[in-house]
Amino acid sequence: MLTGMSGTPYTPPVTRKTVRRSAISAAVVGVVALVVAVPAGYTAWALFGIVGLAMGLANSVLAVVAVTNFATKQPTKARFMGSVLSRLAVITVVAFACALLFRPSGFGVFGGLAVFQFIVVVCSMLPLIKEIRQK
Repeated sequence: MLTGMSGTPYTPPVTRKTVRRSAISAAVVGVVALVVAVPAGYTAWALFGIVGLAMGLANSVLAVVAVTNFATKQPTKARFMGSVLSRLAVITVVAFACALLFRPSGFGVFGGLAVFQFIVVVCSMLPLIKEIRQK
């Protein structure tokens, strides 16, 4: 089993950079959303969007942890799929709860989740584009 210096399972540097880049980008988007939305009177929408960004980031980090554990500890595929599905189920239930309980601004959670997915795709493509250009 490969481990890092702190005894934690090994995670490739490109993965750590992608997660860090995604977290920083999500924070910037969240601050911009607040700066734009608060004066316009959409504070709750911005806050729920930030909740969606945070949930997307948490999902991304937990996905990296799950894949690292799967690669190093080699649990069954059923257990791995169970962790993936339970994580997505929790995110879905929280998002729908926010949307239904805090209507209409609670729908901002879905916006935050969607924006975070876009951020992750862009941040994941950057190292790939860089590598392709070097060849």
